[in-house]
Amino acid sequence: MPLNSIPATTTRAGLEAKREAAEGKLSVDVGFWGGVVPGNTGELRALWEAGVLGFKCFMAPSGVPEFGHVGEAELREAMPVLAELGAPLLVHAEAPGPLERATADVATLDPRRYATYLRSRPGAAEIEAIELLVRLCREYGTRIHVVHLATAQAVPLLRRARDEGLPVTVETCPHYLHFAAEEIADGATELKCAPPIRRLANREGLWNALRDGVIDLVASDHSPAPPEMKQVGGGDFLRAWGGIPSLQLTLSVVWRGARARGYTAAQVAEWMCAAPARLAGLQGRKGAIAPGADADLVAWDPGAELTVEPHLLHQRHQFSPYAGLRLPGVVLGTWLRGERIHDGAALSPPSGRTLQRTPTA
Repeated sequence: MPLNSIPATTTRAGLEAKREAAEGKLSVDVGFWGGVVPGNTGELRALWEAGVLGFKCFMAPSGVPEFGHVGEAELREAMPVLAELGAPLLVHAEAPGPLERATADVATLDPRRYATYLRSRPGAAEIEAIELLVRLCREYGTRIHVVHLATAQAVPLLRRARDEGLPVTVETCPHYLHFAAEEIADGATELKCAPPIRRLANREGLWNALRDGVIDLVASDHSPAPPEMKQVGGGDFLRAWGGIPSLQLTLSVVWRGARARGYTAAQVAEWMCAAPARLAGLQGRKGAIAPGADADLVAWDPGAELTVEPHLLHQRHQFSPYAGLRLPGVVLGTWLRGERIHDGAALSPPSGRTLQRTPTA
């Protein structure tokens, strides 16, 4: 993703700096998204020609000053350019107006209560943002991808957009498919993310939308942070960093919920492999076991179980909201372009490459 790095990937120079920084450090093949921020419309074509897979923007503050959020005016500048390029725009779809009003409403409430945080980011913010995106998509024809959808209330709106033939795709995340607001203890800031984890009925609505094809894919939205940024021990939801580290556990978490609802491993592979490859323009190379594709493979035992122990996680900060959870689907090995890079426990030395979309003429 284009943020949480300095410089952010909002210029060609920023992209080259990131590629240089990643050289020799990648465990898997990685492609980069560019960013859409206020004032960088003139950089978008150069980023695309340099091989970014698409672009990401926020419609509400991102939490970092170097990656500003965009409103309708900025989207109207960027979307015609992206439509001409054929580039997808990945959008954090929360409108700032409902968030600002809700934040004012909770100003005097206990910040340790999860109910306070949930109230501060209402589903109305997602719906208002998606309504604007659909309207602009209809006008410009830009490919729109809604990242980390959290509210099932937006599903009818998205279904209508798809039925209309608009190029709108959607993802949700493992934490929205596994956790529910009723189960989150006060002070459990390790479960803070934006948009927030909503209620049980909402969770089932997201699963149903995956089944029906309204939601296209499941992405980890991996967002680790040091314990002090997550307010671990302090428990202040309004001050804690919003993000959940899920990358290593996403397959098992999603499989647990999918299996319980009668979905198949083939459906999980579509949500987590084939559909993401199509979004990134890497179909035919990534996301499938097929002649001509990279031999990126995972061997896993869908019936075996593992207990999540933080010290076994490969992420930098070894704490997790999934700690202690018993999950089915144990990874036995991983191959990158035909070479084994993970034996079920240890990772091999980095052998990943930076992926570049083939430049257009």
